[in-house]
Amino acid sequence: MKDILFILVLQLIYVPTFTLRTIMLVKGRSAAASLLGFAEALIYVFGLSIVFSGDQSFMTMFVYALGFGVGILIGTKIEHELAIGYTTLQVILTNNNETLIEQLRSEGYGVTTFVGQGRDEARYKLEILTKRNQEEGLYEVIQDYEPNAFIIAYEPKTFKGGFWVKSMKKRKKKKKIQEPINKDLML
Repeated sequence: MKDILFILVLQLIYVPTFTLRTIMLVKGRSAAASLLGFAEALIYVFGLSIVFSGDQSFMTMFVYALGFGVGILIGTKIEHELAIGYTTLQVILTNNNETLIEQLRSEGYGVTTFVGQGRDEARYKLEILTKRNQEEGLYEVIQDYEPNAFIIAYEPKTFKGGFWVKSMKKRKKKKKIQEPINKDLML
């Protein structure tokens, strides 16, 4: 019974480590991916040695697989909380909402606007780049001003230049000053 619990714990550590290593590779953070890969390999070897040195009962194999599945959920939750990387939002509006655009810019978001022709009328597109960990706040601002906005979000692979880096740093400092940290929400 002790081995079965140990296998479960190892899987609950191994799989989130595997998930995070993969994400770090995709995000181009090779040093972090390398460290996570080292930890992942150690945990994997220990876990397999326990599974294959025992009697390999159905329960042992079941717990190994259960730990793998639950580990994926944990790894995904951790990655979601870390919110590593950037997001580009394309916001499609039916009117040129200057109030929204000015509000976004005053909060430090870089907003590029485009005018296009929809099926029945003109459309206005806003293109906004933000850090993933600031994405929810951006959605809230947009929804406050344009509840019917059509929003498409995607993760850019590379980008270079522009003024938005300075404005992002400014916005982050501004939020730290304005909002007290709620320690109950921290991991």
